[in-house]
Amino acid sequence: MIKQKQYFQDLLEFQNSQLQYHQVLHIVQRPNQINDRSQSSLGYALVKCSSLSKLTLELQSNQINDEGISSLGSALEKCTNLSNLTLHLSRNQIGAIGSLNLGSCLEKYNNLSKLTLDLFYNKIGDEGALSLGFWLGKCTNLSNLTLDLGYNKIGDEGALGLGSGLGKCTNLSNLKLDLNSNQIGDESASGLGFAIGNCINLQNLTLGLFSNKIGDKGSSGIGSTLVLCTNLSNLTIDLSYNKINGEGASGLGSALANCTNLSDLTLNLSSNFIGSAGASGLGSVLKNGYNLSKLTFDLCSNFIGDEGSSGLGSALAKCINLSKLTLNLLENQINDKGAIGLGFGLEKCTNLSNLTLNLECNQIRVEGVSSLGCALSKCTNLQNLAFNLFGNQIGNQGSQSLGSTISKCSNLQKLTLNLRQKQFICFRCDIFKSKNRFKIINFFLDLFIQNFLFDLFFFFTIFFLLLYLPIQAIFTFLTFGLIISFFNYLFIDQVFIRFILSFLFCLYYFILIDFKYKFQFHTLF
Repeated sequence: MIKQKQYFQDLLEFQNSQLQYHQVLHIVQRPNQINDRSQSSLGYALVKCSSLSKLTLELQSNQINDEGISSLGSALEKCTNLSNLTLHLSRNQIGAIGSLNLGSCLEKYNNLSKLTLDLFYNKIGDEGALSLGFWLGKCTNLSNLTLDLGYNKIGDEGALGLGSGLGKCTNLSNLKLDLNSNQIGDESASGLGFAIGNCINLQNLTLGLFSNKIGDKGSSGIGSTLVLCTNLSNLTIDLSYNKINGEGASGLGSALANCTNLSDLTLNLSSNFIGSAGASGLGSVLKNGYNLSKLTFDLCSNFIGDEGSSGLGSALAKCINLSKLTLNLLENQINDKGAIGLGFGLEKCTNLSNLTLNLECNQIRVEGVSSLGCALSKCTNLQNLAFNLFGNQIGNQGSQSLGSTISKCSNLQKLTLNLRQKQFICFRCDIFKSKNRFKIINFFLDLFIQNFLFDLFFFFTIFFLLLYLPIQAIFTFLTFGLIISFFNYLFIDQVFIRFILSFLFCLYYFILIDFKYKFQFHTLF
């Protein structure tokens, strides 16, 4: 028996294939490749695929409007044996009417168990979301659903209607719902949570609500209803760029603490206003975290301060079975006290094998980084460590301390550090003197000069020399590298002094060159 081709980029080739024998199809059309005629041809061909059970259509960025999607929906209605359907229709011009007609074809699929519907960046609106919710409610056999309605101007009414339909899909075990960058408020967020709570068989849930209008009531409402999903093991919630304060974060944490079967948890609350109380309250989600093996917290730009950081540390101390931890605390006004508190919790996580810790742009100094280093040295099972301390003030002593403590992690195989240029020399020496060599060592240490003005001056110096004196340019590059490294080592915390010395060195070097005879400025001007 001849194996049927499953993947098509050429519509004509697909039309000329043995349509009635296709069981699995994957059709891709590049952006701006579909017109009215080709839409009709595609629909006409799909109608003849009577044996089709799995279909993937990739029609992104093709200016498909309501009329076009309605025509496609009419064709899809005839494919009644579908059990797996994936439609990528992002960045088109589909509105409420189009989503209504597209949704209506779903009722015909009695065997549909897996559905992916990507309508990102269209014109669905409230009316379209209501229609989709209504028809999804009739797909009672769905076990896997991925629905992307981001950037569609959906408000409270549309979100509530969508939730009403989802609440009827009680056989769902995997749900990924993306409603990013819409106009969803507290009421509809709570309603969505209530609806999802009816899906008692859920095991994996991803809920994207980035950049909406959700406040404390909405975030607490989402958490309180998810408790009903007793089989939930993997949970991802993105509530970044909303209007959540400390009360909402604490409410979310307290509610999720009752989801005792969670093994993989990702919470993104970056760029809200949760503060120290919210961070500590959010940590309550970990009080029953003995089953957690993978945890991701993204709390960047939330003003959590020392108290919030210490609160998180205390909560982490209870997660003794954690093997993978990602913690993003960028721009949170954390000082040494907060770093010490965070380190207290990390040292209790002795089963950690993978750690990503981002403390960029805080106010951590020598004492704080030394404490963090000591904590990490007690995580004896660490194999992969990514540590970002850019924009702090750890200085020479801090970098030496960090190097000597991390070198005690005997199982470490991969190390990624962002310390920027200042701490390179001291840290490098400590690491490579360690008896425990890493199998793979990846450093991200920015070796470029920190001051932008000097970068610019150095660039033009080399540029002119390359034009007129290529041999001298090579010598200059090597000499500059050695001299600047020496200045950085001597004045590791005084950026201004390093800049002045570097500038004077450049000036002195130019004086040594005979401008009149070798540089010949008159040729430039």
